[in-house]
Amino acid sequence: MDAAEMKKIVAEKAVDTFVKDGMNVGLGTGSTAYFAIKRIGQLVADGYDLTCVATSVQSENLARESGIKVVDLDEVDKLDVTIDGADEVDPKMQLVKGLGGALLREKIVAAATVREVIIVDESKLVEKLGTKAPLPVEVLRFGHEHTRYALERQGCKPELRMRDGEPFVTDGGNYIYDCRFPEGISNPFFLESRIDVIPGVVENGLFLNTAFDVLVSRQDGTVSRMSGEQA
Repeated sequence: MDAAEMKKIVAEKAVDTFVKDGMNVGLGTGSTAYFAIKRIGQLVADGYDLTCVATSVQSENLARESGIKVVDLDEVDKLDVTIDGADEVDPKMQLVKGLGGALLREKIVAAATVREVIIVDESKLVEKLGTKAPLPVEVLRFGHEHTRYALERQGCKPELRMRDGEPFVTDGGNYIYDCRFPEGISNPFFLESRIDVIPGVVENGLFLNTAFDVLVSRQDGTVSRMSGEQA
């Protein structure tokens, strides 16, 4: 089974399991969340009354094209469920997110969500965060080289994210440094506390104690929870 099919299976499973008529729903960003948004669009076409908040301009555009009602986060009191992907998931359901460039809005939306549902294929499972994917850190453009020096002192190798030969710019107008930790991230809570106090840092891609459920698409076509129970 190819990667796209695995992503589609887990995304549709999450939507069909957790999205109910009348809900406020957060829309994630990325290649797996894409399939969740498409499935939510099908539910809306079938008559579901859903109010959705997007975590990126890209997801908002896809949602509107799919006939989904999208509002600003401040127009709802809370989100009943958000379905989003992740770049790494460890055995305690701690996450690295942000390779899609939407970590700031993703974290704000997650904080406003009652039930954060993470959807991944099994390649995203790791024993220790930072061993497969870099940790994205969103920073202000002003003085970003000085911010990079401070990030380096946390034991990582930060690389400015580029696109088409130019620095990648987030929806918030910021840059992203992808920080690689040669030995992985041993204490994500401590690291987050260190990164968050660096002047110029806007947000980091550690999503700790955020996930309520993690659904994992397996190569054999099944979907499991992190606990191993069938989803």
